[in-house]
Amino acid sequence: MTKPTPEPRKGMPSPRLDEATFRRRFLARYVDPAFEPLQAELSRIADAAWDAYDNSRKAPHTQKAGAGYHDPGYDLAVDWLRAKADIEAAQVRHDDPEGPCRVLIVNASSRSEHTCPGEMSKSFRLAELAREVFAADDIAVEILDLSRLASEFGRTIHPCKACFSTAAPLCHWPCSCYPNYSLGQVDDWMNEIYPLWVEAHGIMIITPVNWYQVSSPLKLMMDRLVCADGGNPDPTLTHGKHADEAKAVELAGWDYPRHLEGRVFSVVVHGDVEGAENVRRSLSDWLRFMDLVPAGVNAELDRYIGYWEPYATSHEALDADQAMQEEVRNAARTLAQAAHANHAGTLMMAGRSLKPPRQK
Repeated sequence: MTKPTPEPRKGMPSPRLDEATFRRRFLARYVDPAFEPLQAELSRIADAAWDAYDNSRKAPHTQKAGAGYHDPGYDLAVDWLRAKADIEAAQVRHDDPEGPCRVLIVNASSRSEHTCPGEMSKSFRLAELAREVFAADDIAVEILDLSRLASEFGRTIHPCKACFSTAAPLCHWPCSCYPNYSLGQVDDWMNEIYPLWVEAHGIMIITPVNWYQVSSPLKLMMDRLVCADGGNPDPTLTHGKHADEAKAVELAGWDYPRHLEGRVFSVVVHGDVEGAENVRRSLSDWLRFMDLVPAGVNAELDRYIGYWEPYATSHEALDADQAMQEEVRNAARTLAQAAHANHAGTLMMAGRSLKPPRQK
């Protein structure tokens, strides 16, 4: 006997704003004196923004899904369709045996000299050491510098809304939660980040320890990559974000597509007093859970730089730690070997054909 599909649970207080509160928040970004002569224009813009918010126009520009989708007549956001096309093009680059071997380096520190800290991060320096190794090994390298979230205008990674926890098919690949124009949730970086992961044969994450955890920019990206692990590539199956439909689809049988499976990885974690081993382990576990493959023992590294020494001299401590610098190069060399084999289709991955008896 088929069990009934559970009703989505409701009951949390509404976050809806009244018009006065909305206008106050909307106009708060225009406090610079340069905007004072433009108050009339800003008031009209605020009127339009309120109309979009009040009518919940999340995706004002749509087009029919078309052939290849469960419901070809469903209106999909143009932004999502563009992001989907970029991911598909990245997959073609990944699969091209005549193309270059590709590695993505993620600098996960939010520190840079271009904003309040006034100094570059050690993670960036380590990423540069790795980049030199890959470049010398005929590998195409992309550096994803997450410090730009804190230093560059219009760079944002919005938080994951946890659609997957309602039902796996409600989490779309790529993420369809953003942009949400009615809520002002724009400038989301993830649609540019997803193709970088997809095209890569190898991923190297370099991060500091922030309060026993990964850095906040890295955690934002990690959470938004949930759609790469079991996410639904066809939003018309759920007609957008209809939770009841998504529950029914999952309970009918969901295959949890692994959109990043098989890529090889390296993890480098550095700390100053505590937490480096646990952060390295949690990152490695996360990547393994998404069916990425460890490049090798030397590719996973946790170390302390200037252990219990002043922060003011931490770069000098890294200068002096020639052994750690070479360990990072060895991590990159190990990933390079695995990435080349992955690109060539010769990487041995024992158990790859086994089907897991359970999914998350």
